[in-house]
Amino acid sequence: MELNDLQQTRYGKLQALQAAGIDPYPARVPQRTHTLTALREQFDALAEAGTSVTIMGRLRQRRVMGKSAFAHLNDDHGAFQVFLSKADVGDEPFKHFVDLTDLGDIIAVTGTLFTTKMGEPSVHVTSWTMLSKAITPPPDKREGQFSDQEARQRQRYVDLAANPEVRETFRIRARLITAMRQYLDQRGFLEVETPVLQAIYGGAAARPFTTHHNQLHQDLYMRIATELYLKRLIVGGFDGVYEIGKNFRNEGVDRTHNPEFTMLEVYQAYGDYESIMELTEGMIRFAAEQIFNSTSIEYQGQQIELGGSWQRITMRDAIFNKTGVDIRECREFDTLWEAIREAGLKIERKPTWAKQVDELFSEFVEPELIQPTFITEYPQPLSPLAKRKADDPQFVERFELFMLGAEIANAFSELNDPFDQEQRFLEQGRDYAAGDDEAMQMDEDFLEALRVGMPPTGGLGIGIDRLCLLFTNQTTIREVIFFPHLRKQGEE
Repeated sequence: MELNDLQQTRYGKLQALQAAGIDPYPARVPQRTHTLTALREQFDALAEAGTSVTIMGRLRQRRVMGKSAFAHLNDDHGAFQVFLSKADVGDEPFKHFVDLTDLGDIIAVTGTLFTTKMGEPSVHVTSWTMLSKAITPPPDKREGQFSDQEARQRQRYVDLAANPEVRETFRIRARLITAMRQYLDQRGFLEVETPVLQAIYGGAAARPFTTHHNQLHQDLYMRIATELYLKRLIVGGFDGVYEIGKNFRNEGVDRTHNPEFTMLEVYQAYGDYESIMELTEGMIRFAAEQIFNSTSIEYQGQQIELGGSWQRITMRDAIFNKTGVDIRECREFDTLWEAIREAGLKIERKPTWAKQVDELFSEFVEPELIQPTFITEYPQPLSPLAKRKADDPQFVERFELFMLGAEIANAFSELNDPFDQEQRFLEQGRDYAAGDDEAMQMDEDFLEALRVGMPPTGGLGIGIDRLCLLFTNQTTIREVIFFPHLRKQGEE
């Protein structure tokens, strides 16, 4: 192990501890009586009773004054001051504390409580124990160390240890997921688990990661969505199911994309995309109330309002309002492209009518959707698993929820006609053969499930990571994923 000069100095102190018979990484530790937050909350009663307490944490500040020393310990719950004197802990333990501890070390202290002349609640230490000797010094934030975003994400353990606000971000993430579970559980939905390794991938337009089962001599795919397995469970008789889990898509990395990400998918028998809109709105609003006791969230200097009814607008109207192009009047690619040119719009040319519609929306509408907005009625070719609109079969009963200029949720009235679904799969197969490597595969077993009979169903997918951006006031999903995927260190 190669150590730099600072690490070598700390390693020398580790060896000195060992020479003194002190294990720098003991197998057994004293029994912790209180977290630092609990100690602060119960301070008056414990101090009055003279109760002996044992606390543990990372050494953050240290001030030695001759035969006494003050220090601050941090744990997951806060910080607390401790006071040591040679007279109380003994000559050798005090010398070891002064000479052989460093900032970042994890220690335990035992003692009674008192208040300093400056009014600071403190522990009057009678003994201390080294729990883990830190060889690498913590970053000095006063000098701007460890401020680089990628460095923090690459060494998240240091980021978490040094920055309490980062730990709070992930606490909010956990509370968000808990609230969404609670909302669904209270309404009778069953949480389930479906395969991550799949012989046939589907449920989304994406390229998969491929792996291989050695014993079965079988190529398998990391799932890109949970949809098709969850709908099989609706066929099996469950009225409502949901899954919160990881999906994997072999795609680029940017502010709102990571190859491994967390999704909530929900399916409700005898529902449709309109009932799922109500469910989505209610669930996200409930989560905000649980976490913030409010339906108004400040995000990057602006208020995002989750109360009241959210805006609902068709994709046709949203595009027309921003560009003047009417996709219902331009139902063929050539007429659509001509309308785009006549409007003077600078936009990338796509190979099909549906993809050109999607490009129009993504370029001119999506970035402007800051407040929660449901975009409804999508072109059928973009939605191979959604039910057609009865009055216009070129479009489907689908919505996407947008906030902060990005898609947060996607939902359908789920297609349950096995013959229509088979044709959609065949269309996807033709697209794949023509070079669309994100097209879905034919799934004969899923078609058999539909032939058994699936009730009318509403389905929903919510990107947990993207929703966390709003709830934690972050601008990139790398800041709400503990260990986001990064390039190899040193690569451009």
